Amino acid sequence: MQSANYNYPTSVRFGPGRVKELADMCAELGMSKPLLVTDPGLAANPMVADIVGDLAAAGLGVKVFADIKPNPVGENIEKGAQAFRDGGMDGVIALGGGSALDAGKVIAMMAGQDRPLWDFEDVGDNWTRVKADAIAPIIAIPTTAGTGSEVGRAGVITNAETHEKKIIFHPRLMPAIALLDPRLTVGLPAGLTAATGMDALSHNLEAYSAPGYHPMADGIAVEGIRLVKENLETAVREPDNIAARGNMLMASAMGATAFQKGLGAMHALAHPLGGVHDAHHGMLNAILMPYVLKANREAIEERFARLAAWLGLQGGFDGVLQWVLDLRKAIGIPHTLADIGIPGDNLEQIAAMAVQDPSAGGNPIAFDEKGYLEIVTRAHKGDL
Repeated sequence: MQSANYNYPTSVRFGPGRVKELADMCAELGMSKPLLVTDPGLAANPMVADIVGDLAAAGLGVKVFADIKPNPVGENIEKGAQAFRDGGMDGVIALGGGSALDAGKVIAMMAGQDRPLWDFEDVGDNWTRVKADAIAPIIAIPTTAGTGSEVGRAGVITNAETHEKKIIFHPRLMPAIALLDPRLTVGLPAGLTAATGMDALSHNLEAYSAPGYHPMADGIAVEGIRLVKENLETAVREPDNIAARGNMLMASAMGATAFQKGLGAMHALAHPLGGVHDAHHGMLNAILMPYVLKANREAIEERFARLAAWLGLQGGFDGVLQWVLDLRKAIGIPHTLADIGIPGDNLEQIAAMAVQDPSAGGNPIAFDEKGYLEIVTRAHKGDL
């Protein structure tokens, strides 16, 4: 597999083994004391010890912060920002899955702010409250191929008091460098490879489905979907396949680039389901996917006929839907929310929260509470 450098949407350093260049990247950004933000599981992994050792050998005063929940909460951000300030750090290396990347980016922002975190929720022009010059430089290194947070301008943080997932946004949350090394994803278990890969697919599908004129996002999304089609099952079945792992990393980054156009009902439901039940975001999107696609059918059927042709599928919309169902089955994704322990006694609450979720605005059909309740009920029962 070839290595490559890109400058879209940020500086992307792609290729196997390129994590060994991390110290040089820190120097490029003027970092001498980076805070490495990761999750507790990775912090205990030899991979992190190797990275820290390489950085220390290069003369960098690196410290590790790993107090991050699978769905990071505001307290994680506050503690991380305090660790940054206490250590006199001058940059953030965010390493891990979407939770660690989101948390690392928001910590890099909050370390230099004097307003509370929720003042920067992505509502209206709240982002203009940020002291932009106080945002520390960020290098993002994904170890999963799903969220694409390494090329995103936001972080999703849960308000532990309300169980709501909040989007914290600022243009400078875009990492200065995204380091995509497929070797760092090789140890990911098959189940997480499957769930995170379906998250990447959901980003590309929802971006492609979103209304509005954005041919560049559409083109990126379609190619991202093709990469998932040709590589996800291989990555699940052959965990050491570097080419498949690398192509899934790129599909993930492409999804997060494309969804600047918009997301939709998958995420509008996945966010409250994850916030209330602390469930895995990628798995939620994977389960919700066919139910949302079918609910959106009348609005997306024509464009899905074009997508089917590009993917080499017969049957237009039905062909794409059947491919999604077949892929889910092949990689072990459950068919219902009940299968992963989501209770059915508060679906009305989830539907009400979905209407208010920022992702709802990108859906091609503006579902009301009744519409969202029907979708989530079907997804809970398996009534496709």
